Amino acid sequence: MEHRLAIRAITPLAHNVYQYDLEKPEGFDFEPGQATEVAIAKEGWEKEKRPFTFTSLPGWERLQFTIKSYPDHDGVTEQLAHLLVGDELIIEEPWGTIQYKGKGTFIAGGAGMTPFIAILRDLERKGDLPGHRLFFANRSERDIFCANELDSMAGLDVVHILSDEHKAPYEHGRIDKDFLRDRIDDFDQKFYVCGPPEMVDDINDALKELGADADGLVFEE
Repeated sequence: MEHRLAIRAITPLAHNVYQYDLEKPEGFDFEPGQATEVAIAKEGWEKEKRPFTFTSLPGWERLQFTIKSYPDHDGVTEQLAHLLVGDELIIEEPWGTIQYKGKGTFIAGGAGMTPFIAILRDLERKGDLPGHRLFFANRSERDIFCANELDSMAGLDVVHILSDEHKAPYEHGRIDKDFLRDRIDDFDQKFYVCGPPEMVDDINDALKELGADADGLVFEE
Protein backbone atom coordinates (compact mmCIF):
# COMPACT_ATOMS: atom_id res chain seq x y z
CA MET A 1 0.00 0.00 0.00
CA GLU A 2 1.32 3.43 -0.94
CA HIS A 3 0.99 6.61 1.11
CA ARG A 4 1.41 10.10 -0.37
CA LEU A 5 2.68 12.34 2.43
CA ALA A 6 3.47 16.04 2.69
CA ILE A 7 6.82 17.20 4.04
CA ARG A 8 6.27 19.29 7.18
CA ALA A 9 9.87 20.21 7.98
CA ILE A 10 13.35 19.93 6.43
CA THR A 11 16.38 20.28 8.69
CA PRO A 12 20.01 20.23 7.47
CA LEU A 13 22.17 18.05 9.74
CA ALA A 14 25.47 18.13 7.81
CA HIS A 15 26.73 19.53 4.53
CA ASN A 16 24.96 16.74 2.62
CA VAL A 17 22.53 15.22 5.16
CA TYR A 18 18.93 16.35 5.64
CA GLN A 19 16.18 15.40 8.06
CA TYR A 20 12.68 15.19 6.58
CA ASP A 21 9.63 15.24 8.85
CA LEU A 22 6.43 14.04 7.18
CA GLU A 23 2.79 13.78 8.10
CA LYS A 24 1.96 10.32 9.40
CA PRO A 25 -0.89 8.12 8.11
CA GLU A 26 -3.36 6.99 10.73
CA GLY A 27 -2.49 3.54 12.05
CA PHE A 28 0.91 3.42 10.33
CA ASP A 29 3.36 1.40 12.43
CA PHE A 30 6.92 0.09 12.18
CA GLU A 31 9.76 -1.22 14.33
CA PRO A 32 12.85 0.92 15.12
CA GLY A 33 15.48 0.07 12.50
CA GLN A 34 13.00 -0.69 9.73
CA ALA A 35 12.92 1.03 6.35
CA THR A 36 10.51 1.63 3.49
CA GLU A 37 10.60 2.40 -0.22
CA VAL A 38 10.43 6.15 -0.88
CA ALA A 39 9.72 8.04 -4.11
CA ILE A 40 9.29 11.73 -4.89
CA ALA A 41 5.75 12.74 -5.84
CA LYS A 42 6.79 14.70 -8.92
CA GLU A 43 6.49 13.94 -12.60
CA GLY A 44 9.19 11.55 -13.73
CA TRP A 45 10.14 10.50 -10.19
CA GLU A 46 7.08 8.65 -8.87
CA LYS A 47 8.45 5.24 -9.87
CA GLU A 48 12.04 5.91 -8.78
CA LYS A 49 11.85 4.17 -5.41
CA ARG A 50 14.75 4.02 -2.97
CA PRO A 51 15.01 2.41 0.48
CA PHE A 52 15.31 4.77 3.45
CA THR A 53 15.12 4.09 7.18
CA PHE A 54 12.69 5.67 9.60
CA THR A 55 14.62 7.71 12.16
CA SER A 56 11.47 8.67 14.06
CA LEU A 57 10.05 6.43 16.76
CA PRO A 58 6.76 4.58 16.19
CA GLY A 59 4.96 6.68 18.80
CA TRP A 60 5.85 10.05 17.27
CA GLU A 61 3.19 12.18 15.59
CA ARG A 62 5.29 12.50 12.44
CA LEU A 63 7.40 10.17 10.32
CA GLN A 64 11.03 11.13 9.91
CA PHE A 65 13.81 10.18 7.52
CA THR A 66 17.47 11.22 7.72
CA ILE A 67 18.93 11.09 4.21
CA LYS A 68 22.37 11.70 2.79
CA SER A 69 22.38 13.47 -0.58
CA TYR A 70 24.75 12.40 -3.36
CA PRO A 71 24.73 15.30 -5.88
CA ASP A 72 27.18 13.57 -8.23
CA HIS A 73 24.77 10.63 -8.70
CA ASP A 74 22.09 12.78 -10.40
CA GLY A 75 19.43 10.59 -8.79
CA VAL A 76 16.79 10.49 -6.08
CA THR A 77 18.93 11.79 -3.21
CA GLU A 78 20.11 14.72 -5.35
CA GLN A 79 16.47 15.56 -6.10
CA LEU A 80 15.50 15.22 -2.44
CA ALA A 81 18.00 17.94 -1.53
CA HIS A 82 15.99 20.41 -3.64
CA LEU A 83 12.58 19.67 -2.11
CA LEU A 84 10.67 22.23 -0.05
CA VAL A 85 8.22 22.03 2.83
CA GLY A 86 4.86 21.14 1.31
CA ASP A 87 6.30 18.86 -1.37
CA GLU A 88 5.22 15.24 -1.13
CA LEU A 89 6.90 11.86 -0.85
CA ILE A 90 5.41 8.47 -1.62
CA ILE A 91 6.17 5.70 0.86
CA GLU A 92 5.22 2.04 1.10
CA GLU A 93 4.87 -0.40 3.98
CA PRO A 94 7.82 -0.92 6.37
CA TRP A 95 10.34 -3.75 6.01
CA GLY A 96 13.87 -4.56 7.12
CA THR A 97 16.03 -7.00 9.05
CA ILE A 98 17.97 -4.53 11.20
CA GLN A 99 16.11 -4.68 14.48
CA TYR A 100 17.28 -4.69 18.08
CA LYS A 101 18.07 -8.18 19.36
CA GLY A 102 20.01 -7.52 22.54
CA LYS A 103 22.87 -5.59 24.08
CA GLY A 104 25.91 -5.06 21.89
CA THR A 105 28.01 -2.83 19.67
CA PHE A 106 26.77 -0.74 16.76
CA ILE A 107 29.16 -0.21 13.83
CA ALA A 108 28.10 2.37 11.25
CA GLY A 109 29.72 3.78 8.14
CA GLY A 110 28.37 7.13 6.89
CA ALA A 111 24.69 6.91 5.96
CA GLY A 112 24.71 3.41 7.49
CA MET A 113 24.10 5.22 10.77
CA THR A 114 20.45 5.85 9.92
CA PRO A 115 18.97 2.43 10.91
CA PHE A 116 20.58 2.79 14.32
CA ILE A 117 19.19 6.25 15.13
CA ALA A 118 15.67 5.06 15.94
CA ILE A 119 17.00 1.98 17.75
CA LEU A 120 19.25 4.10 19.97
CA ARG A 121 16.51 6.67 20.56
CA ASP A 122 14.20 3.85 21.62
CA LEU A 123 16.80 2.37 23.99
CA GLU A 124 17.40 5.83 25.48
CA ARG A 125 13.65 6.33 25.95
CA LYS A 126 13.49 3.05 27.86
CA GLY A 127 16.62 3.80 29.90
CA ASP A 128 18.38 0.76 28.38
CA LEU A 129 21.38 2.42 26.71
CA PRO A 130 24.09 1.69 29.32
CA GLY A 131 26.36 -1.11 28.13
CA HIS A 132 25.98 -0.29 24.43
CA ARG A 133 28.71 1.09 22.22
CA LEU A 134 28.75 2.89 18.86
CA PHE A 135 31.59 3.09 16.35
CA PHE A 136 30.64 5.74 13.77
CA ALA A 137 32.99 5.99 10.77
CA ASN A 138 33.08 8.95 8.38
CA ARG A 139 35.56 10.46 5.95
CA SER A 140 35.83 13.85 7.66
CA GLU A 141 34.37 15.85 10.54
CA ARG A 142 31.97 17.68 8.23
CA ASP A 143 30.40 14.34 7.25
CA ILE A 144 29.30 13.51 10.81
CA PHE A 145 25.60 14.00 11.52
CA CYS A 146 23.56 13.77 14.72
CA ALA A 147 26.83 14.05 16.66
CA ASN A 148 25.42 16.24 19.46
CA GLU A 149 22.49 13.90 20.03
CA LEU A 150 24.56 10.73 19.90
CA ASP A 151 27.33 12.07 22.13
CA SER A 152 24.81 13.19 24.74
CA MET A 153 22.89 9.90 24.95
CA ALA A 154 23.20 8.77 28.55
CA GLY A 155 25.01 5.45 28.81
CA LEU A 156 26.06 5.16 25.18
CA ASP A 157 29.82 4.91 24.55
CA VAL A 158 30.41 6.71 21.23
CA VAL A 159 33.66 6.51 19.23
CA HIS A 160 33.98 8.62 16.06
CA ILE A 161 36.50 7.51 13.44
CA LEU A 162 37.67 9.63 10.49
CA SER A 163 39.40 8.00 7.53
CA ASP A 164 40.58 11.15 5.72
CA GLU A 165 41.43 13.51 8.58
CA HIS A 166 43.65 13.57 11.64
CA LYS A 167 41.59 15.73 13.98
CA ALA A 168 41.14 15.65 17.75
CA PRO A 169 39.18 14.30 19.54
CA TYR A 170 38.32 11.83 16.79
CA GLU A 171 40.18 8.63 16.06
CA HIS A 172 41.82 8.22 12.68
CA GLY A 173 41.74 5.17 10.44
CA ARG A 174 39.29 2.53 9.33
CA ILE A 175 37.24 -0.05 11.18
CA ASP A 176 39.08 -3.23 10.32
CA LYS A 177 40.17 -6.39 12.12
CA ASP A 178 43.03 -4.68 13.97
CA PHE A 179 40.78 -1.81 15.06
CA LEU A 180 38.16 -4.21 16.41
CA ARG A 181 40.71 -6.44 18.15
CA ASP A 182 42.23 -3.43 19.94
CA ARG A 183 38.93 -1.97 21.15
CA ILE A 184 36.64 -4.90 21.88
CA ASP A 185 37.25 -7.24 24.80
CA ASP A 186 34.15 -9.40 24.48
CA PHE A 187 33.10 -10.84 21.13
CA ASP A 188 30.28 -12.82 22.71
CA GLN A 189 27.74 -10.05 22.15
CA LYS A 190 25.47 -8.71 19.42
CA PHE A 191 27.06 -6.66 16.65
CA TYR A 192 24.92 -4.36 14.52
CA VAL A 193 26.64 -3.45 11.25
CA CYS A 194 25.47 -1.05 8.54
CA GLY A 195 27.28 0.89 5.83
CA PRO A 196 28.54 0.42 2.27
CA PRO A 197 28.20 -3.28 1.24
CA GLU A 198 31.95 -3.88 1.02
CA MET A 199 32.47 -2.39 4.49
CA VAL A 200 29.70 -4.56 5.95
CA ASP A 201 31.17 -7.72 4.39
CA ASP A 202 34.69 -6.91 5.59
CA ILE A 203 33.60 -6.09 9.14
CA ASN A 204 31.40 -9.19 9.41
CA ASP A 205 34.30 -11.35 8.22
CA ALA A 206 36.66 -9.69 10.71
CA LEU A 207 34.21 -10.13 13.59
CA LYS A 208 33.77 -13.83 12.84
CA GLU A 209 37.54 -14.30 12.63
CA LEU A 210 37.83 -12.63 16.04
CA GLY A 211 35.34 -15.04 17.59
CA ALA A 212 31.95 -13.42 17.09
CA ASP A 213 29.05 -15.79 16.52
CA ALA A 214 27.65 -15.42 13.00
CA ASP A 215 24.14 -15.59 14.50
CA GLY A 216 25.00 -12.55 16.60
CA LEU A 217 25.66 -10.31 13.60
CA VAL A 218 22.71 -8.07 12.70
CA PHE A 219 22.81 -6.45 9.27
CA GLU A 220 20.58 -5.83 6.25
CA GLU A 221 20.62 -9.03 4.24
